Amino acid sequence: MEPFSLPEPGFPAEKSSSVPPKKSRLLVGVTGSVAALKLPLLIAELLKIPGLEVKVVTTERAKHFYNAQEIPVTLYSDEDEWQLWKGRSDPVLHIELRRWADLMLVAPLDANTLAKLANGICDNLLTCVIRAWDLSKPLLFCPAMNTAMWEHPITAQQVEQLKGFGYTEIPCVVKKLVCGDEGQ
Repeated sequence: MEPFSLPEPGFPAEKSSSVPPKKSRLLVGVTGSVAALKLPLLIAELLKIPGLEVKVVTTERAKHFYNAQEIPVTLYSDEDEWQLWKGRSDPVLHIELRRWADLMLVAPLDANTLAKLANGICDNLLTCVIRAWDLSKPLLFCPAMNTAMWEHPITAQQVEQLKGFGYTEIPCVVKKLVCGDEGQ
């Protein structure tokens, strides 16, 4: 884990063109859907956006689908939360990450984590960040699961619950899935 650095204290912007523009900070959450295979591509594309700083929070199950060495940004997982905090005055990683980010994108959002979020369960670093999320900041989520799971009636209820929190859904697409099925 890269040591977590708190944002530098702000100084009033001078009226000069030499002041660099403020970077936007995006926190990407990745969960245990097979779509996590695309995390390296997603991060590579995001890093092409000028002025965008990116960090990633991953679930343990998501790690199965990508090589962490291919992720050129800071990558946090459950272990980091517990290594950072040793005592009462130490920073709490999920709180520091929610403070750091201007925007959060959860891509992919698997069925398991969707269910946790809809029900307020926060049992890992990612779900804790989301539970503590500042609702005045945007949170986008991209559901990704097998079509049979997507079509289960509980899924629509859980997606609506997240929308009710003010989160924004990036809808599923129809395509051929890794398992060979075709559908959403």
